[in-house]
Amino acid sequence: MASRSVGELQEMEVDRRGESEESGDDETRRRSINGDVDPNQPPNTSKEESPVDMDTITLDPEEEDVDLVHCRIGKIEGLEVLQKAKTLSLRQNLIKKIENLDSLCSLRELDLYDNQIRKLENLHHLTELEQLDVSFNLLRKVEGLEQLTRVKKLFLLHNKISSIANLEQLTELEMLELGSNRIRVIENLDTLSSLQSLFLGTNKITTLQNLDGLHNLTVLSIQSNRITKIEGLQSLSNLRELYLSHNGIEVIEGLENNKKLTTLDIAANRVKKIENISHLTDLQEFWMNDNQIENWSDLDELKNAKSLETVYLERNPLQKDPQYRRKIMLALPSVRQIDATFIRF
Repeated sequence: MASRSVGELQEMEVDRRGESEESGDDETRRRSINGDVDPNQPPNTSKEESPVDMDTITLDPEEEDVDLVHCRIGKIEGLEVLQKAKTLSLRQNLIKKIENLDSLCSLRELDLYDNQIRKLENLHHLTELEQLDVSFNLLRKVEGLEQLTRVKKLFLLHNKISSIANLEQLTELEMLELGSNRIRVIENLDTLSSLQSLFLGTNKITTLQNLDGLHNLTVLSIQSNRITKIEGLQSLSNLRELYLSHNGIEVIEGLENNKKLTTLDIAANRVKKIENISHLTDLQEFWMNDNQIENWSDLDELKNAKSLETVYLERNPLQKDPQYRRKIMLALPSVRQIDATFIRF
């Protein structure tokens, strides 16, 4: 029996750094700093282990949720008996190639997280697939997905992908996770009009661009890149969560049309002034720690956000004020949490 399938994972709850939480295990997420994983501490799977023979693994033909996690599987084979399988988890194995899945036509979710796969291939028969996770592998390209037109969630976190390409046919895609890769340009997303969440953290992106077609986008995470200017977001009127921490941004701007924002994370940038956000009246969380804010009057920009509950301003010049917490409480009476500490009443 499968103890836990991909399908049983909770719906995504984005943390303040904006990394998707559906892909990966707890241990990896604990080590992750702003979406970046220490290359000297790979997941627990030992790549020196000897693969097992699939004949030694008992498969239940009646099982719908098949969990073969960390079984030292070296080759995908002998799964033809799983005709009723809806979800198949092969995470943390020793698999080098995607193959021999043609007969699993009813599969809805496929999890290949943390293997040694170098290419997206042999998936064209899985036309019912709705979720695919090939994170923590050795992929260099996005390819071989043209027939997977029903996929809603695609996780390709922590590979060696250098460009966004070959996604045009995935018009039902709602979540795309491409964090911790080698992407330099946001491109080729025009046809993904159903996309709701886009994660591009820890890449090498320099410019916010080519997002105009993503009218349904509610979550955009592009932290730990090389962004120096907030721009290109004018068409994202439904955006609710924006994560831009750990970039090189100097000015808060370009958010005029993003009036539905509830979370704004601009932590660890080079911002000297809180400005141009007084129209963000739905704001609930505001992350501005590790910047260069020094004037208390800047907090006036947040006074229209009557539902604001969380504010991070630590490691700004403001924090040197002995009355730091008290002044924030007086300026923003709705706030319930300042930095990592809840307010006691």
